[in-house]
Amino acid sequence: MDQRIIGVETEFGIIHTQRGDAASGEPARTLSPDDAARLLFQPIVEWGRSSNLFLPNGARLYLDVGAHPEYASAECANLQDIVAQDRAGELIVDRMRQALEAKLAADGTGGSVYLFKTNVDSSGNSFGSHENYMIGRDTRFARLVASLIPFLVTRQLYSGTGRIHPNGPVGFGEGQTFGGGQGEASYSFSQRADHIWEDASSSTTRARPLINTRDEPHGDSERFRRLHVIVGDSTMSTTTTALRLGVTDLMLRVIESGQPLQDRTLNSPAMALRQISHDLTGTFQVAMREGGTRSALDLQREYWEVVSRFVQANGAHHDRVDWLLELWARSLEAVECGDHSLIDTEIDWAIKKKLIDSWAERAGADYSHPRAAQLDLTYHDIAPGRGLFRMLEERGMAARLPGTDGSEAEAAVDQPPATRAALRGALVQAGMEAGVHFTADWVNMKVNGPAQRVVTLRDPFATHDEAAEQLLERLRAERTTAVTSSPLPPAV
Repeated sequence: MDQRIIGVETEFGIIHTQRGDAASGEPARTLSPDDAARLLFQPIVEWGRSSNLFLPNGARLYLDVGAHPEYASAECANLQDIVAQDRAGELIVDRMRQALEAKLAADGTGGSVYLFKTNVDSSGNSFGSHENYMIGRDTRFARLVASLIPFLVTRQLYSGTGRIHPNGPVGFGEGQTFGGGQGEASYSFSQRADHIWEDASSSTTRARPLINTRDEPHGDSERFRRLHVIVGDSTMSTTTTALRLGVTDLMLRVIESGQPLQDRTLNSPAMALRQISHDLTGTFQVAMREGGTRSALDLQREYWEVVSRFVQANGAHHDRVDWLLELWARSLEAVECGDHSLIDTEIDWAIKKKLIDSWAERAGADYSHPRAAQLDLTYHDIAPGRGLFRMLEERGMAARLPGTDGSEAEAAVDQPPATRAALRGALVQAGMEAGVHFTADWVNMKVNGPAQRVVTLRDPFATHDEAAEQLLERLRAERTTAVTSSPLPPAV
């Protein structure tokens, strides 16, 4: 497939905190995550009678199961757009957070609201970051899944966001130790790895597989299928996000081409995922189905060679392929030689580890100290001026995707990418301004009322559609004098 549609879904953790009254000795009265999330979405529910809506930038915003605000990016056709859309989601939900804090201050509740782009909370609950890749309907899906799983298990060497384990890793069986020994504080590549239990399944919560196999194409089902990957970490760094998505896209191109690949099926993908996550040397030998063992470094170097040869033979499909291959190779070198400075401004787990290690050295502490876990969490705080990653990025200590400066994300808060999302976003904006009641999903836009009107957009690449443009004209003609504004708060 020459063109690819990519999307990312991100669930955010939410916490409300408040100091107690020291004078009276009264304890702090904090909102539960459920209540905080409900209040966060209250303006949206009051406006649209639902906690699930599509936005003028083509994305979807909703309150997911478990009190998690979730942002699903619009469908994008290039890396720069998907990185901008992903970061735009952070900006949008942070505006909601600021509006909620102002409301709580005004009604006397007070306190601070925190939103974390992370995958594990303090109670050990896990929430996801899901990737969507459009593939051709004629692709042999079972072969694709089987070929992709060993890659997904081992890509955490450069796609993980890192995690502190104050009491060491658990659940590996007798004789398997990582990070200095069973029960000792350690650091792992991935947050999500410890919470995945199957290789492929139609479930997303009960089984937590690497790949969800439900056939929901969100487009013309005769032409397209959606690959739904749910094993990834929620990446903060735009360079890590681009590498995570871009290299996976390259692997998909190789598999879809029909090029023969060596059988690298793992004996237990879920166990291998955890074993690899807890070995920062990348050398742990995981069991292969056909016998023998291989390390994550071995497999990833093999994938790099396969993809590089494929690009040489078929050409680069966009101008960032050389950058992807270089950073991919450098990330593997950093793991192999243990020199993390090669990637500690570009790859999340290495950026965070450098930050925590610098603090630990100054404090004479290790990963078991509560402050280490606090730094780990605060790295993922999306609030500007408070979240540690955002502060590192602003100070030039964390790189941005080459050729970008952050303004792309600001623009993507309102502007959809040049895909079907442009039509959906324009229809949503026009519906808001006309003050009509409408419903939308990834494919359909329905204006409700006596003269019900429906537009169906089956081609994810289409930026023009006669029926959609006719509906746009009618909605714009119905625009009310008092324009119905978006339920989202403006930029602060």
